[in-house]
Amino acid sequence: MAETTVAETTVSEVMAELAGLEDAKTRKVNERHGDDHGVNLGKLRALAKRLKTQQELACGLWETEDTAARLLALLICRPKAFGRDELDTMLREARTPKVHDWLVNYVVKKNPHAEELRLAWTADPDPVVASAGWALTTERVAKKPEGLDLAGLLDTVEAEMKDAPDRLQWAMNHCLAQIGIEHPEYRTRAIGIGERLEVLKDYPTSPGCTSPFAPVWITEMVRRQGD
Repeated sequence: MAETTVAETTVSEVMAELAGLEDAKTRKVNERHGDDHGVNLGKLRALAKRLKTQQELACGLWETEDTAARLLALLICRPKAFGRDELDTMLREARTPKVHDWLVNYVVKKNPHAEELRLAWTADPDPVVASAGWALTTERVAKKPEGLDLAGLLDTVEAEMKDAPDRLQWAMNHCLAQIGIEHPEYRTRAIGIGERLEVLKDYPTSPGCTSPFAPVWITEMVRRQGD
C-alpha cells in the first residue's frame, strides 16, 4: 500500500509541474491542430530528460487522461515493456493527434508486437486506428520492405485514399510517397497514382518545405538523394 501512495504522490507532483508549464498562447496554437494542452514541447522534453525512464510513473501519467501528461508518459516509458493488448487499448484511447503520433513513433515502433499490431490496425474499421497501421507500414517500406506486397499496397491506396478520412488519407499518402521514394521500380506508378488522385495537391506549404503532394514529394526526395 505504501508503494501505491508513493506512485500517486509522484504523479501528483508531476501534474503540478505540468500545470505550471501551461501557457495560454501555446494552448491556442495546439488546439488549432486538435491537441488540448498548453505545454511547450521543448519544456516537456526537458522535464522528461530530468525524470529519465520510469515505467511505473509513465503508466500513472497515462491513466490521468491528460494530454500533456500522456505525452510525457510516452517520453519516459520503456517501449518494450508494454503488451500487445495494452498498446491496442492505448492507441484507441489516444484520440489527440500528437499523442497518437508519439505513441506510434516512440513506443509501438520499438515494441516486439509492432508487426502484429500493424496487420491488425491496418484492417481496423476505425480510420484513426487504421492510420496507425499505415504509419507502421510506411516504416517497413523504408526500413524493412522484405515480405511486403508493395504492388498490393499501391492497389489499396489507389482504390481507397481519395475518399479516406483526413488522418487515414494522410497516412496512406505518406506510404504512397515512401514507396515512390525508396523503390525505383514502383516510382512511376506511385507518381501516377498521386497525379490522378490529386490528394493534398493544394496543401499550403511554407517556403523551404516540401509539399506533401506525393508526385512533388517523391521527385524532390529522389533529387536530394541523387537517385
